[in-house]
Parts: sequence; C-alpha cells; structure tokens
Amino acid sequence: MYSCDSKSQTMNEGISSAYSPKPYVELKHPEWSKNATIYEVNVRQFTEEGTFKAFESHLPRLKEMGIDIIWLMPIHPIGEENRKGELGSYYSVKDYYGVNPEFGTMEDFKALVDKIHEMGMYVIIDWVANHSAWDNALVKEHPEWYTRTPEGNFQPTPWYDWDDIIDFDYDQPGIREYMTEVLKYWVKETNIDGYRCDVAGFIPVDFWDNVRKELDAIKPVFMLAEWESRDLHKNAFDMTYAWSLWDELHEVTTKGKSRYRLVEYMAHDVNTFPKDAYRMTFTDNHDKNSWEGNQYANFGEGLEVSIVMAATVNGMPLVYSGQEAGLDRSLKFFDKDLIEWKEHPNAQLYKTLFDLKHRNKALWNGAAGGEMQRIYSDKMDQVISFVREKEGHRVMPILNFTDQEVTVTLETAHYAGRYQELFSGTSYTLKGKDKLTLKPWGYIVLYQE
Repeated sequence: MYSCDSKSQTMNEGISSAYSPKPYVELKHPEWSKNATIYEVNVRQFTEEGTFKAFESHLPRLKEMGIDIIWLMPIHPIGEENRKGELGSYYSVKDYYGVNPEFGTMEDFKALVDKIHEMGMYVIIDWVANHSAWDNALVKEHPEWYTRTPEGNFQPTPWYDWDDIIDFDYDQPGIREYMTEVLKYWVKETNIDGYRCDVAGFIPVDFWDNVRKELDAIKPVFMLAEWESRDLHKNAFDMTYAWSLWDELHEVTTKGKSRYRLVEYMAHDVNTFPKDAYRMTFTDNHDKNSWEGNQYANFGEGLEVSIVMAATVNGMPLVYSGQEAGLDRSLKFFDKDLIEWKEHPNAQLYKTLFDLKHRNKALWNGAAGGEMQRIYSDKMDQVISFVREKEGHRVMPILNFTDQEVTVTLETAHYAGRYQELFSGTSYTLKGKDKLTLKPWGYIVLYQE
C-alpha cells in the first residue's frame, strides 16, 4: 500500500524539474536570528549625555526585556551645511568612515559593540547609502557620483524636501565600489553584525545583492531594509518593514475602520510573501514617532492589543526607544529631546511576549516559525483570531479590536486540547465551539509547548 509521500513521488516521476516549486529566498539567515527581537536606539535622546558610554547602562534592562538585536540609528558625523535644527539629522552623513563626536569616539563605539556581544546580543547600525550631506568630502572629490537637476545642480533625492542632503547616482560604478568598501570596513574593524539600510528601495537591487555577498564573505550578517518589497529578500536582505500592518492597525484603532483590513493584511502575508522572508512588525519607530505622533496618539486604547498582534503575527517585533517606558509624545528629530525613563506596564508586556517568542517555535521568524491559520468565529467583524504551530508548538492569539466587550464563539475543533493563557496563567480546554469573553480592546493568547 502506498504512503502519501511514496504515491506523490510516483505521480511526479517524469515531470520536468521546471515545474518544481523553488524557494524564493536564496540567502541564508544568521542562525541566531531565527527567534530574535529587535530594538531601535535613538542614542541622542536615550540619555542626558547622549553617548555610547551612557547608553551601555541600559543594556542589562534591554537584555532582561528579551531584546536580541540592538539597532543603532546612524552613528556618523552629521553635515553642517544646510543642517536642520540645532543638531541636524542623523541621516545627513558627513563622513562614512567617522563617528559622530556627539556620541563619543571610535574606541567608545567598539567598546559598546563588545559589551553587546558579551551580553549575548547582536548589533546593527543604520546605513545611509542613498544620499550624503552637502559637505561630505565626496562632493568635491567625486562630484560625478551625484545626480543633478536639469540645470546641472546637486539635488536632494528627487521629489523629496530633504534639503540637508544630496542624492547619489548608482548608475556610477565608482559610488557602488566606494559604498561597498566602507560597508565592509565597519564589519571588519568594529565587528558589527549587519546593517539597517535607509530607503533601501531607492537603490538598485543588484547593488544590495553584491553587498550581501561581499559582507557574508567576512562573517554572516543580518540585513534590514527600510522598504516593503519581496524582491529585496531573494539575495540581499533578511528583513523588510511591515509598513502595511502599521497602517492597518492605525486605521482600525483610531479611525474605526473595518477589522477586515487586518484580515486582508494576514491574507497577503500568507499568500504573497516569501515563506522565509522576515517582516519587521511594530507600533512605532523613529519615522512614525517623529512625523505621525507618539504611539498613544496613534493607537489610543488599542495600543496593547496592537503590540500583542505585532508580536505574534509572522515577523520580528520591534521596540522603539522609550516605548517600554510609555513614551507619550513625539521626540524632536533635529534637536535634543530626552526620553523620560520610568516604570510602565509596556515593559512587562514586551517581556512576556518575547519570552514566549524565544521558546515557542510557532512564533519563530520566517520558515523557522509557523504559518498563520485563520480561526473562524461568530464575531469575524470584531475579533481577529488565528493560530500558528510548528513542531508541536502552538500559539493562538484572540484579539478584540473594538471598544466593546465581546463574547465570541470560536471554531476550534481542529485545534482541540489543553492550553495555557500567556498573561493570566489560566488553563483552557478547547473542544470546538468554544466561548470566550474579551474586554474592550482585550486579548487572550493561548499556547501549547
């Protein structure tokens, strides 16, 4: 008698390999990234000193919260010509080989990298390859590496009002070689573990494909692209932004839009996104904090349930500087604006979610984790419910995206069994047609291990 596998194999004999499915993602993720979380550090606003050394004191707290990857916003000297604000934008780079003296010295930076590694975490730095400051030495040394207006003048990235920077021309082989070499320099000289690449989609994919190959020849690196596109995942980037999830969460929690917007996001993720591509999921980052307002203004009473969703869907959850302390305002981008550090329930919420992510394979990243399967209910217009499972591990979030208490009946017969609830520790036995009551903007996360 044929087994399913042997029968399928027999049926497929003689079929050309051209018809065999092939994985889209060809790069190899660093092993340590498979269940990682990530934290974005705004060095300037993190401490009163605003230095690498001062930031070091926060590392034990971040480690305890469950952070694995420390992402430092740009660390390079900032341009003075056409500078915005008193201190300028990190993303206006004056010297790609230098360290911003506002933060410390090269030795201070190397010591920070070593400390992060000693604590079992990893570090990536923000990289601005699309443009430079007006007073970067490259402007005079290699003016041919920049794009021009029809009148022949240097210009910001076309159509943007980024007046403190000018745009590189990646049709020029010289800038490609220069940028690749300086990216290799920081990995070799400081032992960082990779990069977050600013507006990565503005630069040709073939440039990034080659960069990844040359960096991986030095050490396995982790690459995050500020973009949302699957083409970057094939050979260049481990992770891209889930901007569309943020957009849908924002619409649902603050504008009363239909919960179906979140269902549509899930459908696209499962059906169109490469299986082994990582997506960065978040309720805040420096762009949203600076230009869209703080996370409370963005999500209101729906903040916690949005954080839970971002930490349990397919993807790697991000925490932005100050979120764990309940940051309730937008930080200034071009001037000093210190984060107020205080005890806040967000910190424990993140810790609880990240503890589960680390140990439960269902929540791991990319192909290492479980695919999202929809749990049907009688409240599909109010409640988002799904399950992920991998190698005997299972996680089932049930999320109320309304301001009303909801009693929901779930179609759970296929997933019958005994579960524990993540936040209360309560045991649940699911049999099918199970009724659960959720508070306004409430959530229940059931799991098996």
